[in-house]
Amino acid sequence: MRSRRLVISVAVIAATLGLAPGIAQAAEPVAPGVSAPAVDLAKAAAPSLKTFKSPAERSVRTALPGAKGGVAAQQAAGNPDLALVLNAAATTAHAFDLETTVISADSTLKVTVDWGDGSTDGLDAYGSTVLKSSHTYAELGEYTVKVTVTDAANQAEVANTFQLQTAGSDFVAYAPTRLLDTRNGTGAVQGKVAPYGSTRVKVGGNGGIPEGVTAVALNVTVTNTTSAGHITAFAEGTEQPTTSNVNFEAGQTVPNLVIVPVGKNGYVELANRGSQSVDLIADVTGYFTRTEAGGYTPVTPVRFVDTREGLGTARGQVPGQQTFGTRIGGLRGVPEGVTAVALNVTVTNPREAGHLSVFPGGGTVPITSNVNFTAGQTVANAVIVPVGKDGSISVRNGAWAGTDVIVDVVGYYSRDSKASYMPITSVRLLDTRDPRWPHGPMQGRGYVWQALSADEPGIAGYVLNTTVTNTAGTGFLSVAPDPNTRDQYRNGQQVFPARPTASTLNWTAGKTVPNLVQAGAGNNGIVDFWNQGWDNADLVVDIFGYYESN
Repeated sequence: MRSRRLVISVAVIAATLGLAPGIAQAAEPVAPGVSAPAVDLAKAAAPSLKTFKSPAERSVRTALPGAKGGVAAQQAAGNPDLALVLNAAATTAHAFDLETTVISADSTLKVTVDWGDGSTDGLDAYGSTVLKSSHTYAELGEYTVKVTVTDAANQAEVANTFQLQTAGSDFVAYAPTRLLDTRNGTGAVQGKVAPYGSTRVKVGGNGGIPEGVTAVALNVTVTNTTSAGHITAFAEGTEQPTTSNVNFEAGQTVPNLVIVPVGKNGYVELANRGSQSVDLIADVTGYFTRTEAGGYTPVTPVRFVDTREGLGTARGQVPGQQTFGTRIGGLRGVPEGVTAVALNVTVTNPREAGHLSVFPGGGTVPITSNVNFTAGQTVANAVIVPVGKDGSISVRNGAWAGTDVIVDVVGYYSRDSKASYMPITSVRLLDTRDPRWPHGPMQGRGYVWQALSADEPGIAGYVLNTTVTNTAGTGFLSVAPDPNTRDQYRNGQQVFPARPTASTLNWTAGKTVPNLVQAGAGNNGIVDFWNQGWDNADLVVDIFGYYESN
């Protein structure tokens, strides 16, 4: 099995720019392909792709049935230096490459690899040699691998054993809980985070979250802002990345979901990249661990709730201080028994400022928030939320006046889902403001396509952060898999994709708006970013990880 090498573009491989509906045209025009430097996602995921070794000194010699004189006699009589050196490297979320170095006299040998999950590989060898093998585990976890070399002619047998830990992580849903609030000293010293300073969030070992978690889903909210800036989330003890998670302006309260690696000491760091101090809030809804839990299944965004139409709940605005429930499990392609769902939740037509809280059906209303809004604002935020025992979720309007609510499902976590999370060193994929990007801002009603894993069918989806800025008017962004292959684009044989209807983020003129996106890879590993407004806007896309099946 070869090591996975995901190659993506830093700027974007190509773009297609659609015309506005109603303009007579024979076909949608296509911009030419753009060459760009490449990024190796396997290299970016290096902290998760660990290596494991077992030296020759750990080789244990045993007597074969029928051998005479015991082990000492065997060592003196034949092939006394027989030994094994083992080196393994994780190549994907579930797979390893194993290199077995055999130290032996010239003799015919039989080598057996016991992978620790009930499967074995048999290899033939002669004398000292290096053997290579690969294996993919069906489930995440820690496995004891035993390699045995047998020299029947010399009645000698040697084994070497070591443990492997799969690289991927599965999701464990966690009831929405506030871990940090600098306004009142929850989880940190009370007081604003200084300009260009940072604060920490204790994750591993906090409450019911165990030590050793690999990543966490946090809803990070910045408030009491007096200047523009952005917040960057990263594992404590690692280098601060240049990417951003939450962008804000003076006077704004802005939330954004982040999926961020957790440092070895159990902390996540939140850096204030603004010139003035801010308050920060962090709410947890789940964490990732290297043991079998809930894998991920992305879906093409499906609308489950729209109070303007009565979809999924009663028609009409959700009254202030009221809650509605809606069933997710067992409907519209989401199976029963899911543990959590990935959503995009949008507030529109609110009559006053407030917030929404999303929580498991049948659960108590938490103090956490998911979407903050002002009167008349349309705003969206990504949400990961556990599902109640009946397959439902609840949404509470924390304002005192009514608002409309839209809920789109973009994926789900379950025991039967096979894709595990692989966090990476965050990378900026696209910035249409960059002078190296030749196409300028996203055109109104147009889209940009990006090949993220076009030659890697094992990749199910990606964790991205999208930010729209320099907006000339009102609009919204949609993100969806592309039906075309990369070769179709290269050869000019692509079809114009169906325009998505679900929204990822909404904006008005002059605003900068971020939102996390859990984008599905579709059948071809290509993702489309649609400007659903009529005016141009700049787009910034950062990638923080991907989901990989076995």
